[in-house]
Amino acid sequence: MANAVIMPKAGITVESCIIGNWQKKVGDAVKLGDVLFTYETDKASFECESTAEGQLLEIFFQDGDEVPCLMNVCAVGDPGEDVASLRPDGAPAAEEAPAAAPAAGTAAAAPAVSVAAAPAGSDASVSPRARKLAEIAGVDAVLAAGTGPNGRVIERDVRRLMEEGVPAAAETAPAAAPVAVAAAEAEYEDVKFSGIRRAISKSMKGSLSSMAQLTHNFTFDAAAILNYRKALKAAGGELAGITLGDIILYAVSRTVLSCPDLNAHMLDDNNIRLFKHVNLGVAVDTPRGLMVPTIFRADEKSLLEISREVKELAAACRTGAISPDKLSGASFTVSNLGSFGVESFTPVINPPQTGIIGVCTTVDRPRKAADGGIELYPAMALSLTYDHRAVDGAPASRMMQELCRNLESFTTLLAK
Repeated sequence: MANAVIMPKAGITVESCIIGNWQKKVGDAVKLGDVLFTYETDKASFECESTAEGQLLEIFFQDGDEVPCLMNVCAVGDPGEDVASLRPDGAPAAEEAPAAAPAAGTAAAAPAVSVAAAPAGSDASVSPRARKLAEIAGVDAVLAAGTGPNGRVIERDVRRLMEEGVPAAAETAPAAAPVAVAAAEAEYEDVKFSGIRRAISKSMKGSLSSMAQLTHNFTFDAAAILNYRKALKAAGGELAGITLGDIILYAVSRTVLSCPDLNAHMLDDNNIRLFKHVNLGVAVDTPRGLMVPTIFRADEKSLLEISREVKELAAACRTGAISPDKLSGASFTVSNLGSFGVESFTPVINPPQTGIIGVCTTVDRPRKAADGGIELYPAMALSLTYDHRAVDGAPASRMMQELCRNLESFTTLLAK
């Protein structure tokens, strides 16, 4: 009896995943544990291993398809078994799968070109999935060269149309037109967003359009934390790995609770959830895009524990091995762009949170010395963006003043 392999549920908060690349094709032998395909959530990428053994009989979804978790993705069993009962609603029918090569005894059949690549602009039908993708992309599906049975336009044909443009057979313009199109296409490249890029785009747009965001900028004398960082580095061992960023995370975890409305989630326009502990989100740059893992109950962890955990989380983000459950649940976030020389910026709140702090670089600034002269001091800037629906400017500023004081006397904060 044929068995279905389902889309795994990669974390309790994940509802659907996007198929990356199939590692097996229809007809391949499959053993338990073989990697069938890669898939990604809006946060990380994974490999799906086969839970059945036999032959890969049918693939229900193709590369780039978004599939709900726990839905059948493919069927594995003995050759010739019927898999119709395993095919999920909305999945392409078996005839939409890539056509198998003709058997040796059918070599005299109609040329493959007449079936596998129907002329663009023909009256061939368009599959529902292909039609939906074309509507989203704003292209005319009938201009695609159909490679499905009897020249039917299927999803991969629309994707090819999006990438390569209208096939030459469908062009009705003068002969010189394709040359102009080719020349123009050489000037740019259209790139489809990855799952994580789409998630970032949706989240940031929603954040700015749904909140009353306001940013306050502060500076403090960073001499104390710079000197403390030097002492840690001189101590060697694991302490030498503690960074200025770790120090700021520690200080934020001890300070943000002084303004409870900043350590919170906006449930809707009239309700707010205040957290008793600081679940600190940390913005991490990765090759796949921005990720924000969470240090849960950071206010109860030591500086060294925070330093260890943020490094582990960042490494897992960059390799794509992090659990999606560690990429949610933050009550407040810190984004550090100081290493890029950024002197001031406006961080965007990660909804439903009500605040985020941007950490900037250190710049030497002049000030009046005790003897009446002028001296330079290392000034570090912090930018607080807050949701004005939940927090007023005065309490938000008081929290930032306290944070600056804590950083200027960091060893005292450690003693508390």
